[in-house]
Amino acid sequence: MRDPDRTRRRILEAALKEFSKSGFAGARVDGIARRAKVNKRMLYHYFTDKEGLFRAVLSHKISSRMSRIEVQSPESDIVSNLTLWFKQNCLDVDWVRLLAWESLQTTGNLVLDEMERRRISSQVTARIKRRQAAGFLRNDVAAVHLHLAKASLALFPILMPQITRLVTASFATG
Repeated sequence: MRDPDRTRRRILEAALKEFSKSGFAGARVDGIARRAKVNKRMLYHYFTDKEGLFRAVLSHKISSRMSRIEVQSPESDIVSNLTLWFKQNCLDVDWVRLLAWESLQTTGNLVLDEMERRRISSQVTARIKRRQAAGFLRNDVAAVHLHLAKASLALFPILMPQITRLVTASFATG
């Protein structure tokens, strides 16, 4: 029995693995189809082309991660949910690698699905502003800078473990 939703999910999962392993340029549609146990025709049927599939992976991951954060800490402050963001990144290294590949392969400041991603980023920044207005966060630092700091702290140790180890080891011993 055919299950289009299950097939679509398998393709998205396989594509995430392939894109996080090889980046957009290095990922092969044949490899994604093989990993998802579908033929390439099905992949193109659901996602049109490789870029459409990459966009779908990004969109799917962003929405699933945001919904988990919303459920686990709906209006918490930046400090209390930083640990949650970091843990989520540790458990989802494929996502972190996908972002790294996107950064390495992006030229001319092109960001896929930039409007949607800006919308989500604006929501997070608005949440920080509300927490600042309520007195839970310092308001002498721009909300966008707090947002950037949060994202950096949640991603950097996974993206640059060698530097993290060097810095924290020197701090612990010095």
